[in-house]
Amino acid sequence: MIHKMQLSSIAQSLDGKLHGNDASFERVCTDTRTLQKGDLYIALVGENFNGNHFVESAAANGACAAIVSELSEHSLPQLEVVDTTKALGGLAKLNRLASAARVAAITGSQGKTSVKEMLGKIMSCVDTTLVTQGNFNNHIGVPLTLMDLAQEHEFAVIELGASGPGEIAYTVDMVKPDVCVITNAAETHVEGFGSLQGVVETKGEIIDGVQEDGVVVLNASDANFAQWLARAGAKKVVTFAVQLNESTVQSDYLACDVSNLDGISNKFVLRTPIGEVDVQLALPGNHNVANAAAAAAVAIEMGASLSQVKEGLSKVNPVPGRLAKCKGIGGFTLIDDSYNASPSSFKAAIDVLAANDGKKVLIMGDMGELGEKTTGEHRAVGQYAAQAKINELWAVGKFSALAAKSFGVNGKHFESQDALVEFANDNLDQKTVALVKGSRSAAMDNIVKRLKSGELA
Repeated sequence: MIHKMQLSSIAQSLDGKLHGNDASFERVCTDTRTLQKGDLYIALVGENFNGNHFVESAAANGACAAIVSELSEHSLPQLEVVDTTKALGGLAKLNRLASAARVAAITGSQGKTSVKEMLGKIMSCVDTTLVTQGNFNNHIGVPLTLMDLAQEHEFAVIELGASGPGEIAYTVDMVKPDVCVITNAAETHVEGFGSLQGVVETKGEIIDGVQEDGVVVLNASDANFAQWLARAGAKKVVTFAVQLNESTVQSDYLACDVSNLDGISNKFVLRTPIGEVDVQLALPGNHNVANAAAAAAVAIEMGASLSQVKEGLSKVNPVPGRLAKCKGIGGFTLIDDSYNASPSSFKAAIDVLAANDGKKVLIMGDMGELGEKTTGEHRAVGQYAAQAKINELWAVGKFSALAAKSFGVNGKHFESQDALVEFANDNLDQKTVALVKGSRSAAMDNIVKRLKSGELA
């Protein structure tokens, strides 16, 4: 935490009532199992747990005090509030306001985690940078990340996710970014948003939260660009894009002269308002070139130089479960893209698979949270794979069966992961490249674990 805080000094801001002695703290913890001596314990409450029941355990592990919504009989100093989750958010906001760090916030339907990783690498070449870890991008993870914002941090890179309207508005209010970026909007997990328009409006909430003198970075190629531009109003807007083939794209930050190298990396020229630079990126796919352009745009608007952008992007490695290549059992090439899936990310992954030499196999699990579009989108993935000249599609899951059918004669559906893995072990060889992808609910990472050899590709 950036400086010591007193329970008594935060009580009014959090609309809480102090019981017992005052206490000072420099760290917070929401799990008594990882609590360190002197931490402030925040008793979060969820559908299947109630942190208020663990105040005594927190005290035994050395907590200096607790924020609770149900007062404990224990003598530990307690700040009683109505909602401990909102109290966590309020505390994170106080810590953010006490920091002099320049903060970037990232959202979008796809690419936000990749952009976060890329931007984190670049800004770490500039100065000490706090970066969202793992998938800490929701109403709990964002404030916990902000509570790690310390005096030594000159920059912070914060990822904002959402499962429905209002969630980004909530988290961006505590983040208060100097620069924000929206990677794109797509019909991903639309059940929580009602429609694509709901996704567009929710992602746009990040624009409202950027500082008045801040910068909004937008994807010039996204179909929803005009809506976000209008929402930005008088705030400074800069754009990023990728120029492919003979297309003409107008953008402040433009990736052009793109070359895909062996299906596993890219090189391109990045044109920016401060000059241009050659970039080599150890990630496949044109979508990752777009992610790199987005990260570079944010970085330069945050104060990074072209050389720091080049250095940072050169350090980027594949994120596990996101188009990460490794060797499979028997010597085939395995592309692990099992982290999540949507119609647009499936097509991007198929493009990556198609760029490889040899026999190409798509191992597909179901996409979740597509609502009434579920059947049509699964069929469309099968058709897209066939058009991309993928050799075979092996599917597991109720809706992926539709993709296998629309793929054609070389589409196969399996009743279980066990059956698919058994078939794969008999039919994948050194001349084959197999890509595994599906939504988290499809648990395709289990297939990856069973197929990979542990060697790097």
